[in-house]
Amino acid sequence: MKDKIQEEIIEEFSVFDDWLDRYDYLISLSDSLPAIAPEHRTESYLIQGCQSRVWIDAELRDGRVWFTADSDAIITKGIIALLIRVLNGRTPREILDTELYFIDAIGLGANLSPTRANGLLAMVKQMRLYALAYESKLEQNH
Repeated sequence: MKDKIQEEIIEEFSVFDDWLDRYDYLISLSDSLPAIAPEHRTESYLIQGCQSRVWIDAELRDGRVWFTADSDAIITKGIIALLIRVLNGRTPREILDTELYFIDAIGLGANLSPTRANGLLAMVKQMRLYALAYESKLEQNH
């Protein structure tokens, strides 16, 4: 199933022929990252498996998950901004069921260093873990 937001991202990246331009664009996206609360820039919100320091928080409001994040590495901030753009405001089930095909479609998977690629997987995993936790919380409340 085509995902409107992922299609937009693929379209945006398709205008760049070369990876350096895509990296620049990725870096510019870091400005759109929803800021994480300072009290959540702690060890317990830190993603394990990332070379750079990445903090992700999630909040459940009206049955939908909203993410905030930060990183000390600008390219990583751009990557997490894309993930949040795709997954923000979805139900926990939608997050768990969303195939993040834009990652390969824009060449991100192929052009990241192995450590960054591992970090990307760790960020996705953490976001899905939040969704899983919120889904079970919702089920308990019904």
